[in-house]
Amino acid sequence: MRLTGKVVLVTGAARGLGRAIAVRCAQEGADLVLSDVCADVGGVPYPLGSRSQLDHTAKLCRHEGSAVLVEETDVRSGESVRRMVASAIDRFGQIDVVVNNAGIAAPSGRPVHGITEDEWSLMIDVDLTGAWRVMREVAEGMCERRRGSIINVASTAGLVGYRHFAGYVAAKHGIVGLTKAAALDYAPMKVRVNAVCPGSVRDVPEFEGAMLAEIARALEVPVHEHEKTFVEAQPMNALIEPDDVAAAVVYLASDDAKQVTGSMLTVDGGFSAR
Repeated sequence: MRLTGKVVLVTGAARGLGRAIAVRCAQEGADLVLSDVCADVGGVPYPLGSRSQLDHTAKLCRHEGSAVLVEETDVRSGESVRRMVASAIDRFGQIDVVVNNAGIAAPSGRPVHGITEDEWSLMIDVDLTGAWRVMREVAEGMCERRRGSIINVASTAGLVGYRHFAGYVAAKHGIVGLTKAAALDYAPMKVRVNAVCPGSVRDVPEFEGAMLAEIARALEVPVHEHEKTFVEAQPMNALIEPDDVAAAVVYLASDDAKQVTGSMLTVDGGFSAR
């Protein structure tokens, strides 16, 4: 129970990796603030997390004994993020851990010159600026209390390039840079900032994930072949499981990582070591 007494905010918690992280944090004793946009977003060519999915994540966490606050939040809006953080403080009095997980994988699947300005702006706004907006709202309170852990969900795309995914790669590289800079800003106040960089994470039915399938679609990989295709690129010959990434997040959130800041923790089966 490494997170007993801590309040953890998870964005993009309706399904997939966000749900896995939330449930694992609940199992470790945390109380949760769970947020998601709970609506489709123009320009994103696949359905995003719904309110019913977010409520299901909350149900799973409450089953583990956690107190849970559910918030519909659009990380593209500073006002929406401010409302979420204010509601969390009003309910729990503090936020100890933030997991910036909200993100999109598409629009993608085209070379750089095929990306429109609107598509580029949307990807950066959600995947990079959204994390900065959340960080901006929670960091001051953490600094005042002289404790806190901010965990940004990056990707191996934040470490290497991927063909036809320039917007996503740029946003995730930006997350890595933001993590390093913020870690130095907040180290004197004992607030830690780290990132996890997952590889290809399997879409597990229990978590209703769809990210890997969407990446495959953008690459025009047949749905029935997409897992095999991604496994072939993995040195350990297996996809990453959502629980693998959730375990890394719990470590960074816990006092076990009290001297860890500015780090990029890869959970990629050796993919980025090549």
